[in-house]
This record gives sequence, structure tokens and C-alpha cells, in this order.
Amino acid sequence: MPSYQHASYTGDKVILENNLLRVEVHKRITGWGWVEFYTPSGEFMGVLDHLGEIMLRDQDVPMRLEADDVEQMTGDFGQRLVFTVKSVIVQEKLQGTSFENWIHYPVKEHCLEGEVSLTLLSNAPRLQVEFNLTSMANLNARYVRGPWLKAGVDAFGADKEDAIFPGVEWLLDDEWSSGTDWFKDPWAKRFVPHPNKVAIPLMAISHHGQVLGISWNPNQLATQWFNYRKHYAQPVFASPNFIDRQSSHLMGLMVPDVVEESEENKVYADVPLELHPGQKIRFEAEVFLHRGTSLDAVVEWVKRKGMPEPPCPRWPLEEALHRIADAYNSRFWKDDIGFGNHQHPDSFGPYEPRFLELYLSRYRDTALGRELQNKLDWCRRQPNFRSPSKLRGQRIERMNQAEQLKYGEELLAWQSEDGTFPFDPDGRHYSKDDFVVARAFIEPMGLSGDTALAISMLPAMELMMLGETTGEHKFLDGAKKALDVCQKMRRPEGGDFWETPLHSPNLLAAGHAAIAYYTGYKVFGVKVYRQQAIRWLRSLLPFTHLWQPKQIPLMYNTKPCFCSSDWYFANWVRDHVQWEILETFATSIGLGIDWGEVDPEIDWRRYQKGITIAGLRFMIDHQLENWQPHNMPETDELYRQGLLDDTFADTHNSITGNYGGMAIMPDPIAMNLLKVLES
Repeated sequence: MPSYQHASYTGDKVILENNLLRVEVHKRITGWGWVEFYTPSGEFMGVLDHLGEIMLRDQDVPMRLEADDVEQMTGDFGQRLVFTVKSVIVQEKLQGTSFENWIHYPVKEHCLEGEVSLTLLSNAPRLQVEFNLTSMANLNARYVRGPWLKAGVDAFGADKEDAIFPGVEWLLDDEWSSGTDWFKDPWAKRFVPHPNKVAIPLMAISHHGQVLGISWNPNQLATQWFNYRKHYAQPVFASPNFIDRQSSHLMGLMVPDVVEESEENKVYADVPLELHPGQKIRFEAEVFLHRGTSLDAVVEWVKRKGMPEPPCPRWPLEEALHRIADAYNSRFWKDDIGFGNHQHPDSFGPYEPRFLELYLSRYRDTALGRELQNKLDWCRRQPNFRSPSKLRGQRIERMNQAEQLKYGEELLAWQSEDGTFPFDPDGRHYSKDDFVVARAFIEPMGLSGDTALAISMLPAMELMMLGETTGEHKFLDGAKKALDVCQKMRRPEGGDFWETPLHSPNLLAAGHAAIAYYTGYKVFGVKVYRQQAIRWLRSLLPFTHLWQPKQIPLMYNTKPCFCSSDWYFANWVRDHVQWEILETFATSIGLGIDWGEVDPEIDWRRYQKGITIAGLRFMIDHQLENWQPHNMPETDELYRQGLLDDTFADTHNSITGNYGGMAIMPDPIAMNLLKVLES
């Protein structure tokens, strides 16, 4: 008997099987079929509900595509089933029933015909699915569905350990996708997102150490007629499956796709898809099974596909580096004051840009190098000179020993008994009033006394640095206690605590944890810390755009988190931020960490090159007129004058391609350029 209980059953089935995945295809009374997925031990994981489905604008009942027969074949490709499919004719199914006299649909032909093939690879737990369909008439379709995967249906239901839809969702346990944990409506809805918001084209659900998911090629043309617009496979994701209001999880592909944000979150298109006789509709996807968590499935996809080749940079990389150095030598400098950013006039002062010593070690004998060396020498002579810090925003290196000991004692006083560090929104974590406003007018974004990964990793790094510098073992003991207790945490959280929900999935937290655990491995020699560092490093992947849409360059852009600022005021599923990933790798450079050596299974050197090239796209050029200051409109005139050129933008809109927000000094881009050029 089939495991799926939501279909009629004739007793006919065919099986595809290897030692990693079992696939059963069953026949309805009206034809083949649906597709069930089993682990090697026989656990039912989910089902492809049909071999395609179309819903017309003027007909209430959707029409599945079904087949009378199935062709089986084997070869070097594995095992394959081929179905010649046709959409059902609803009026025919009503003949001889009580409905025949009072329901009449004019559609008397098959709307879609075609072929669906299922190929189980010989040595992998992956089923390749191809839908090659043809429209047989002039039709207005509210949707055409291709692979429509329901995980957990008639099995573990809505239960899950985690789920990842890269760039959009990272869920744990009973959290809902499109839930209001990290957004408030209407932004909370993201079950049919604009394809540009998807960072990696896969969706995955895990349960009891098994992952079921689907991946596809987002640049493959799904359908187009004559000189009309192109349509690509539109992903649909709901966990639990609130679309069907069913105890399962939904991962599907359909057309039409979303072009404007106003078209999002509609599984029944308001403007129907026009189909014409002979028009082709194609879906290609892989349904996969994997052991572990949804993150493990993302990592496996990256290993199998390889880290993508970064696109051609905006400028040759060495030229880009000199461009940044020249900006520090000119508009980022004020005589007798120092370096700084015109968007923040108070930032000018006698400090050393973090990249400058490395740059001068290579180019000191050039004319630009000599001028920068003179400026740096002047800064170092000033009584209020500030040297660069190894940790972003920290000042331990500039403290004398008494100050270091005092600060270490403060950190230990803040540490909880269990080893974590609590969130203190009105005290030491108060840097912006965003969470104060959110707490007053909506609800708290984080509770005082709660903790998260990044909240504990930053002081752990500081304690290790203080312990190494002062020789005080109690500082090292505090750091180790934090590292030990945080090993049980499952998702990177808390990195953007100043403006986003504390427990939302967060890239900066992943970066902090990777650096902290690898530093802990070097300091304490605990091997499990190295594995933790790799785990958190790999947690960067779901935030990273690893495919290139045809319209807007997005390759290696990153999301800071999957949430909103202040519940409403910035949508981090739509918008990219590059400074956080650049800071993660710039900090790693300063600490002597080479992630390519630490985790050689992933090409992190290519990844670093990719995020650096993406960072060059963020660099501001007033002649392009593609940046707005958002919350600092008074600085727009600085932009028009070119004074902000070669800083880089805080945010990038994945739909419009425009940039905005703060104008950030390009120091972290230069640090990464130096490392990339070195290799």
C-alpha cells in the first residue's frame, strides 16, 4: 500500500531504487501518478503530489497531468521512468454522476500534453525530474505547477528539526516560514518571493537526521511565447504547509514567476499566464535526500556544484586597491586633522586605516605610497593617535595593562553562571535606540538577560585576547566556558542585535563564532573547537548569493540576516549588505586565519575573492546616480559633489539594483583585496 493517503489507488506501482534512496510511483484511478520518497531504512519522507497541474482562470477545479502508461529504462545514467502525460478533462470525470446535470465546464480538450521523466542516479540519493509540456490551446492559467514536493505528509507531518530556504528562511523546530518572529506583516509573507531574493536555488527540510529537499536551475527558461516576456521557475516554500493548510511542508516550482514585489506571495496569479497553442513549458529539478541538517544539505550542494567562479570585477583588482588608497590620500584626508569620512565629519582624526601598513609594505616606493607614508607618520606623532584594532570596534590593543585588567574583570562580571553573556539592551549593548523604539511601539526585539551566539562570542574573543596579553588565566577560563556552553547552539543569531530581532538568523553571528572557535582551538588546543569553527564558517553559505540572475549582478552578494530592522524599517530578505562578510574575512586576515587551510573541502579562497569583487560593486560613484542616503538625506549633497566616491554603500536592493544607506569607508575591501592579490 502507498504511504500517501490523499489519492485514489489502483494497486499499480513502479519502483526506482539504489542503496541511498527508494522512489515509488503509484497510479491513481485516473492515471499515473504521484511519487513517494523513502530512506534506505524505509522511512517515508515525502511525495511529489502529481506530474504537473494547471489551474485556469475560468475553471474552479485544477487539472492534474496524468499518464496511462509508463516506460522504464536503465543505463549509465541510472534508472528512468518516462510518462506521456495529459491534463485531465474535468467535464469527462463528471459524466454519469449527479454533477453532470448542474456543472458544465466548456473545456473539452486536454489543455496541456507532454512528457515527464524521473531519473534516479545510480550512485546518489537524487532523483532528476524533467517536465516537458506543451499548451494545446489559448489559455489563461492562474498557475502551472511543476515539481510540488510535500515533505512529512502522512508521515511526520509538520514536525521538523530545521529548514533552510537560502536567502529567505532558516527555521528551527516549530517556527513557521513567513512567520512574524522576525518580521511584522505585510513583510512577514515570503512564501512566493521574488526569485532574486533566493541566495541558493534549493529548499530543504530535516527530520530525525534526514533531509528532503529540491534544487533547480533558476536561469533555465520555463516558458515564453513569441516576443512576450520570459518566465523562469518560481519557487514556493511553506513550512508548515499553510498554503494547503495541511500537516506537511511544501517546496514547489510553478509559473508565472514574480517580476515586481507587488506580485509576491500569490500561488494563484492575479494576472494570469497567457498560454498559446504549441507553447512549451519546462521544469527541471532534483529531489534529494541527505543525512544531517538542512545546513548539511546546503554544504553538500556547494561541494557538488563547486564554489562558482566570481564574475569579472568592476576594475582590475590591483587597480581597485590603488583606487581605494588614492581616496584615502585625497578626499578621505584633511590636513592637520587626519583620515575620515565626509558623511560623518566627526570621524576625521589621526588614526591608522587598517589596510595601510600592508599596502605600504608593497607600494611604499611609489609616489602614492610615499604620500600615504607621510600622512601615516604625521598621524603617529599625534598624542591622540589611534592604531588599528584586530577586532572590529574593540580597543584592547590600545589599552595599557591596568585598563586591560579592569576591562577583563568587567567582562567576567557580565558573564552568566552558565558561561553565556546576557543581552543588556539598556546598558552595554545600547548603541542605537532602535530596539527601544521597537519595544515601546510594537514589541521587544530581544529580552534583557536573554543570550544569543554573537552576544557570547564577542566577549569570548576579547577574553582570549586579554588572557594572552595579560597572562591572567581567569580570562582564558571565562572564554573557554563561553565556548563550551555555546556549542549546543544550532543557528547563528544575535549579530545585528542593535536593530534586528535577537534570535533571527544572522551572518555576522556566524562570522564571529567561526573566528572565536578557531581562535579557541589555537589557544586551548581543543580539537572540537576547530570543528565548531568550520560549522559556523559554513553557516555563512545560506546568506550568500551563489547564482547570477540575468538582469542584476548579485553573485556573492550577502544577506546580513533573514529578518527586518525595527520590525518594519528595513527588509533584509530583499536587501544585501556586504560590510559584514567583508569584516569577517578582514578580521580573519588580521588574526592570521586562512579559511582555505582550515576547511579545504570548500573553496574559501574563491569565496573570499567573490565577496571582494561583489564589494567593489557597492563602491559609490556619484556619476552613476544609483545611491540614496536613506536616513541621512542631508548628506545627499556630499554625494553629488563626489566627496563620498569610493566609500561603499551599506545596502543593495536585489529587485531594483539600487544602493543606499550609510557610506562606509572601504578599509575592509582593501584588506580583502590585499589577501586576494597575495594568492
